Amino acid sequence: MKILKYIIIALVCVSAILSCKSDKKTAHGFSQEYQCPMKCEGEKVYDRMGSCPICKMDLALVENNSKTVEIGSISEESIFNLTSQWHTEEGNVIELKDLKGKTLVMVMIYTSCKAACPRLVSDIRNIEAVIPDEKLKNIQFVFVSIDPETDTSERLKAFAKENYMDEEQWTFLQGTKSGVREFANVLSVKYKEISPIDFSHSNIISVFNAQGELKYQQEGLGVDNAGTVASILDVTP
Repeated sequence: MKILKYIIIALVCVSAILSCKSDKKTAHGFSQEYQCPMKCEGEKVYDRMGSCPICKMDLALVENNSKTVEIGSISEESIFNLTSQWHTEEGNVIELKDLKGKTLVMVMIYTSCKAACPRLVSDIRNIEAVIPDEKLKNIQFVFVSIDPETDTSERLKAFAKENYMDEEQWTFLQGTKSGVREFANVLSVKYKEISPIDFSHSNIISVFNAQGELKYQQEGLGVDNAGTVASILDVTP
């Protein structure tokens, strides 16, 4: 009986050890480690999500772990909570949540702009050019017009063709004035109508993960896009 008792105790201990190990793993069976995307601390990793103590950027899942994105639910911070409707350059009516499942690289422009917007378009093209082909299928580059009265679906389609951006990874959106203003507030983009065809506006490129959560912003024209590219690659399967 003593031997049986010892065997039972041993089995309980083994079960407890295995349970502890299991708790440290995800449903996919691997441990998750997080790291600053800019590697401010070299190869240092953390066992939970948080922010880098140096650059304050959100820690990202380490590359050698799974990049599978769970998109069944969205957080309170997700832009997919916005219910405004938008017209695409193809004339389709969508909500932002219809873009769920891909990394979103978003910028606000207007097609009649002759100064900043062409440079923003160039910056986006430069970013897109260095993304590996295998990643592009999981990325959507989205241009949101701040001049919805002028930038109809037809005009946005013509603009896309003129700029050789009429492939699948490019999307152009026309919303209502209130919808555009709401979205601009989420991105901290400021704009003001100076004349019927001219606006002053912020020059910001924003990166969202597949759940619509803002992960990175690049501000300015012609700036170093290394941080933006690194953020895109980090959140894209």
